[in-house]
Amino acid sequence: MLTLSSPLCVYLAPQPVDMRKSFRGLAHATRHLLRQKPDSGHLFAFCNRRRNLLKLLFWDGSGYWIFAKRLERGTFAW
Repeated sequence: MLTLSSPLCVYLAPQPVDMRKSFRGLAHATRHLLRQKPDSGHLFAFCNRRRNLLKLLFWDGSGYWIFAKRLERGTFAW
C-alpha cells in the first residue's frame, strides 16, 4: 500500500531530464539537480525537454516508486 507522509513536499527539477532514467538515475538527479535526499519521503518531479512526459520519484520506506504520465496532446506547464 502506498501512503504519503504529511507534510509532503513536491520538488520540481528546473531543467529537463533524460526520461530513460529509472530508479538510480532519478535518485542521482534528485541529489545533484535538486540537492535533496531521494529517500526523504517527498515527491520529486522530472520532465522531458518536450514537456509531454512526467516522472515522479517517491521513497516509501522500503523502496522507490516511479509514477509516469505521458500526454497525448499538450504539454505540462513547468
